[in-house]
Amino acid sequence: MSGHSKWSTIKRKKGANDAKRGKIFTKLIKEITIAARMGGGDPAGNPRLRSAITAAKAENMPKDNIARAIKKGTGDVEGAVYEEILYEGYGPGGVAVLVETMTDNKNRTVADVRHFFAKSGGNLGESGCVAWMFDKKGTILIDKESVDEEELMDIAIEAGAEDVVEEESTFQVLTAPEDFSEVVETLEKNNIVFLEAAIAMVPKNTVDVTEEKTARSLLKLLENLEDHDDVQKVHANFDIPDSLMEELS
Repeated sequence: MSGHSKWSTIKRKKGANDAKRGKIFTKLIKEITIAARMGGGDPAGNPRLRSAITAAKAENMPKDNIARAIKKGTGDVEGAVYEEILYEGYGPGGVAVLVETMTDNKNRTVADVRHFFAKSGGNLGESGCVAWMFDKKGTILIDKESVDEEELMDIAIEAGAEDVVEEESTFQVLTAPEDFSEVVETLEKNNIVFLEAAIAMVPKNTVDVTEEKTARSLLKLLENLEDHDDVQKVHANFDIPDSLMEELS
């Protein structure tokens, strides 16, 4: 288990409480708002908005929250104006880290992001320094015990998924971003329950992190970034052995 799926698993374990769930909703609302602002409030003609709504529904966000976020984006309701900025850098162990942010104060955001990298022994890099190591994909995580592998494979591929990858405790369905919503809807129609559905940056290759000190520093960096109010998503290309993950838990 590595990269996107590893970090997703860690976040789910840490994010069960209401405070964490509130942060997830805040991030999703920002994404819906800016998607509506950039491409209009009609999901049928706005793929980014459609994907954002799909991800929000996967987290059981109330319809009223989604509708209000769309109206903020289209200007029907007043709200803060956010700017999207992608930060790139290297964390402990040479792990590549992408940080997606939405902020109304980029000076504050870059100062905080740089501080987190420096505190962990990593460094914030120039634009483009690590983004090439990732592919943008729709990712859907499903508990292995909840579905038959062959059935999932047949349904997902027929719906337009690119691949179904077996992990330690989950199946990860990968899609092109434009096919994400349709695959999610097809899985739902077939009563397949998923743990997470999102558009993510999936690493092409991973960096093995086997030292406990390095692993702790890396996970602390990712957690600090993820918890920041201006940060939408964090992506990294690490692989920590499951035996070490148990020690760190």
